[in-house]
Amino acid sequence: MKTRVRFAPSPTGPLHMGGVRTALYNYLFAKQNGGDFILRIEDTDSHRFVPGAEQYIIEALRWCGIFPDEGVDADGHIVETPSERHPHAPYRQSQRKPIYRQYAEQLVASGNAYYAFDSAESLEAERARAEAAGQTFIYNYESRDRLCNSLTLSAEETQRRIAGTTDWTIRFKMPRGRVVEMDDLIRGHISVNADTLDDKVLWKRADELPTYHLANIVDDHLMEITEVIRGEEWLPSLPLHYLLYEAFGWQDSQPRFAHLPLLLKPVGNGKLSKRDGDKLGFPVFPLRWVNADGETSHGYREDGYFPEAFVNLLAMLGWNPGTEQEIFSLPELVEAFSIDKVGKSGAKFNPEKAKWYNKEYLRRKPAAELAELFLPVLAGHGITEVDTAYVEKVISLTQERATFVADFWDIAKCLFVAPGEFVQKDVDKFWKPEIVAAAREALENSDTDTLEGYIRDHEMPMGKVMNAIRLALTGASSGLAIADIMHCIGRDEAVRRFRYLCEKQS
Repeated sequence: MKTRVRFAPSPTGPLHMGGVRTALYNYLFAKQNGGDFILRIEDTDSHRFVPGAEQYIIEALRWCGIFPDEGVDADGHIVETPSERHPHAPYRQSQRKPIYRQYAEQLVASGNAYYAFDSAESLEAERARAEAAGQTFIYNYESRDRLCNSLTLSAEETQRRIAGTTDWTIRFKMPRGRVVEMDDLIRGHISVNADTLDDKVLWKRADELPTYHLANIVDDHLMEITEVIRGEEWLPSLPLHYLLYEAFGWQDSQPRFAHLPLLLKPVGNGKLSKRDGDKLGFPVFPLRWVNADGETSHGYREDGYFPEAFVNLLAMLGWNPGTEQEIFSLPELVEAFSIDKVGKSGAKFNPEKAKWYNKEYLRRKPAAELAELFLPVLAGHGITEVDTAYVEKVISLTQERATFVADFWDIAKCLFVAPGEFVQKDVDKFWKPEIVAAAREALENSDTDTLEGYIRDHEMPMGKVMNAIRLALTGASSGLAIADIMHCIGRDEAVRRFRYLCEKQS
């Protein structure tokens, strides 16, 4: 059977980097096995739907180079109706409404589910009674026979309520005394006693939409999904999903499951969250996101990360290739990835390692490519007329120092504009009459290649003279090597800048 995996996010906000990693692992698994990667939008939670979130998901995956073979954004357009290439459309669960009710009713007919008419108030009262007795309320075999559902009402009353109200649901009937035996590609064999589980709601009459549990099982079956690779947070739902496949009689086509480890915060314990990023100053979303209140969250793209570096970083958060290699292109990841090398324990995120990856990718890029990326940065600083060959030359000199493209401005600003302001503490320290005289003599009587030799031959104080010259050229006593600066701006421009500072200090 052809490998078919899916990434099925909910459009309830921006896609977290943990979600991108889930999509990436699904994509790598599919491509390595010659299979299909499907993008399905699970938008059944109408109360949490956020406008723009679906488009954000699509754009984020595209930025990462993750393109679905089938799904909402396959071939660069929205797939709405089935076709020869996309027989499983539509790929939004909200557009598949009629499908789910018939499967929910099928479970009722087979005795694996039932109608529940409990009001929110009555369920809250049950929880309060259990709490008062020091217990936890669970809607299961211990409580369902005293609650308001088709198991306790007559057939006539059940039908009257179904026809006359919309305040009812269909719940799964969790078997009593059953130990559910399961297998996970990452975590191995798992056993859970069904008596500890509640009768989950599968379908809601109020909005005629399924819950995640029913919808994802039905869609995975109909879309012929062979492996479900998803986050660890869904592991507690696995027994229910196993039982649903059994209740439908779909055991022979049941997909294999793999539950990925959590991404953990850099400091302390727990899952990586937006709050951690806000507190420590790093993004947790692939792209910038502006919420309904106008609050902006940083994105890796807008913060200057290369998509290849971001993808490489995510791949290594939870997966180990078994070698010392850390830099992988996307094709290399496809070749090297293996689900059995994904760990069970959570992966701690290190923001400094993220920067390291970007720096490594920047170091490997051709100067010409970086120059094209740097031109808009220069334009943002008012420099629109610039020789591209000169920009490439500057980048070649400074590439090892930069982590982001924007860093080239901070590192090499003096190679594009003369300093207008000077660090006062450096002026106080190095702008002494005797040092200025020596520095002027060295600049005006030597060229770039002989400057240091001239200073040495004339027994001038090398460090102090060079710092005075650098101060005039850059505005501070630290920064690029003077030889590199003069190699770019030339001796005449260097002398002009020195004279400007002399005049400014006179």
